[in-house]
Amino acid sequence: MKKYHMSESFLLGVLLALAGGFLDAYTYVCRGKIFANAQTGNIVLLGIHLANFDFIQALHYLIPIIAFSLGIFLAENIRHIYFKQKFHWRQIILLIEMIIVFMTAWIDIDMIVNVMISFVCALQVESFRKFHDNAFASTMCTGNLRSATEHLYHAFLNHDKTSLKKSVLYFLIIAFFIIGAMICVLLTPYFNQKTILFSLVFFMVAFIKMFEKEKI
Repeated sequence: MKKYHMSESFLLGVLLALAGGFLDAYTYVCRGKIFANAQTGNIVLLGIHLANFDFIQALHYLIPIIAFSLGIFLAENIRHIYFKQKFHWRQIILLIEMIIVFMTAWIDIDMIVNVMISFVCALQVESFRKFHDNAFASTMCTGNLRSATEHLYHAFLNHDKTSLKKSVLYFLIIAFFIIGAMICVLLTPYFNQKTILFSLVFFMVAFIKMFEKEKI
């Protein structure tokens, strides 16, 4: 069987999907009902407020978009500089994510936190884009749902067991994203804004597992 680097294993995909769902629920439940993981909504709202000449409110949505773009830029820069180093460049990304996530627990201004989470999600979605050679996203579900349904269609049409397996894996990634969100919601009444610290468990396990070089 083909072996994959741990950073592209299904296990890492599960851990990061748990973290992604957790962060998305956190910004919505604890930080002003904002989804900071993906920027489509922010871009639409930016356009709406620009059309209404409400430039101050438009800036409110432009900032996380810029933060997301900067996160992509930084992730690519780290990959370029550390690609051939013994310490895997994706572990550096996880370290940065953990530091930023830890910082957000002590910040009371929701807008600042949402910008920081947008930055973290950009780092993650740019750096972890595959499991077992299958493209996926750990901070949003639309693309995963499309892939899961597409493979399910081909599985039924062609009686293709490989497509069926891929479909199941994508649906599992989505399920773990939901579980991550559920964990956040269940913990929030007890820990409020500090709830985000529990997401560090997923990042830490992913970071440690990446010291294992290959995974079937």
